Amino acid sequence: MTTHREPLDSVLETIGETPLVRVHDTPDEVPVYTKLESFNPGASIKDRIGKYMLEGMLEQGDVEPGGTIIEPTAGNTGIGIAVAAGQLNLNAVFVVPERFSVEKQTLMRALGADVVNTPSEDGMSRAIDRAQELAEELDNAAVPQQFSNPLNAEAHYEMTAPEIYDALDDQVGALVAGVGTAGTLMGMARYGREQHADTHVVAVEPEGSLYGTLLGEEREEDEYKTEGIGTHDTSTNQLFEPELVDYVHAVPDRDSHAEVQRLAAEEGHLVASSAGANAIAAKRVAERIRDGEIDAPYDSVVTVFPDSSERYLSKGIYESFDAWEG
Repeated sequence: MTTHREPLDSVLETIGETPLVRVHDTPDEVPVYTKLESFNPGASIKDRIGKYMLEGMLEQGDVEPGGTIIEPTAGNTGIGIAVAAGQLNLNAVFVVPERFSVEKQTLMRALGADVVNTPSEDGMSRAIDRAQELAEELDNAAVPQQFSNPLNAEAHYEMTAPEIYDALDDQVGALVAGVGTAGTLMGMARYGREQHADTHVVAVEPEGSLYGTLLGEEREEDEYKTEGIGTHDTSTNQLFEPELVDYVHAVPDRDSHAEVQRLAAEEGHLVASSAGANAIAAKRVAERIRDGEIDAPYDSVVTVFPDSSERYLSKGIYESFDAWEG
């Protein structure tokens, strides 16, 4: 949410301070709130890490002005990095599995970045390897590597979490967020646990993802349509800290898809499938707090809606479940 009263010098100054809004299909006794991250200039939560990681890498000397940032990404991180790179005198190259949103790849190119596609069947693991190969071929090039870079989680510890706690006068009972790189939830969780050691933390993944195995939960690996969260290879998700997470909630694609459509029709939220999954998990956590199954320090739950549904219209996000490409 733009709260600035004076003209700003750069689009980077508009990142963050997004609205915190009540989700209404939740228990009255335990309200659920969500950060609307599509209000960022690149229209997703990844704008935060784009700015934070690139500024940090420049400060640390990982790359010099005029250099090249190369990142394996499903899309939103690429847009966030591209927004920041253009303002920080850096070039950007993104390695993207083919199946991911065409809209996102178009926007990355519009922001001046180059996009390199890898086969969808090879997953993010191949995209990560290809990014490293390209970085070795170029001078003054670096891979931020959102899956392992501590600056990813630090961005949410320094920016996202304090905004949430300020808005709710520090009275946050539970934090719920989808885990892709896990940076969002880990940064929020670390901050939350420092405010109150009993803050309840729930990670969200699609059914078919394997994050739950890191907490000893049983999972059956399968394909899923929900984009931006989940993993088939936990070895690439180095930011996830099991000790900061109480539970990993697996949400079926069909439920997330239905919730996306409900959020639009009933609450005016034009959000994507990861937001649908987050909303379902957050509602369940709120119900369990209400029913005394979870002993949270406060009767409130906070989640995030990471981006906008407009980037997924070509995949039929508002069509029937069977027509939705994911």
